[in-house]
Amino acid sequence: MAAMLAGRKVLVTGGGSGIGLACAHALSEAGAHVTVLGRRETPLREAVTTGAAQAFLVGDVTALPALPACDILVNAAGAAESAPFLKSDAALWQRMLSVNLLGAVAATQAVLPGMLAQGFGRVVNVASTAALKGYAYVTAYTAAKHALLGFTRALALEVAAKGVTVNAVCPGFTETPLLAESIARITATTGRDADAARAELARHNPQRRLVQPEEVATAVLYLCGAGAVNGVALPVAGGEA
Repeated sequence: MAAMLAGRKVLVTGGGSGIGLACAHALSEAGAHVTVLGRRETPLREAVTTGAAQAFLVGDVTALPALPACDILVNAAGAAESAPFLKSDAALWQRMLSVNLLGAVAATQAVLPGMLAQGFGRVVNVASTAALKGYAYVTAYTAAKHALLGFTRALALEVAAKGVTVNAVCPGFTETPLLAESIARITATTGRDADAARAELARHNPQRRLVQPEEVATAVLYLCGAGAVNGVALPVAGGEA
């Protein structure tokens, strides 16, 4: 794998923390030159300082700056908000679609021409088990992740004969800052303590645990090196259906 990825130029959106940071670290260890993009400069600088990335770019996927050419794009930026459907207003829907779907679309549109010109490219979208099934109280998030998977499958067919692959990983509940925010919301709205909230999320996984970001990064690393794998949704969820 390292030989296949050595020297490849990689861009990871949402690369300052969580799954994005884990992906950046794994790809850097494999010899790639990784640029991380995110909204907050401090964690991006830290990623470079610690060797998880070699460069960083401050920006928001909903209003992208100019992106560098890359061989591999990992769309890891994401956001999750929960609310009953009847309390999910248009602004919430727009936020979920803008970050989880349209941000990935915009980043892919920006770098895909270069991939096609050189006859090589890898796009990996970090979706969710919410792209494969439904969850209560996250209709907007779930719809956006379903749309991200549809985008993945359609674009994979469009570029299949041009040296570019497009795939998705679908993590279950993963130990990230985003999950910590979800746990805080659960405790605030239900009165349960953090341990009970964490256990409630972990029960979705047949292994009865939360997925670790490094486990998702391992799947992303595989998809970056697997040229014959295209248009797949790879669950990383301990067997959750």
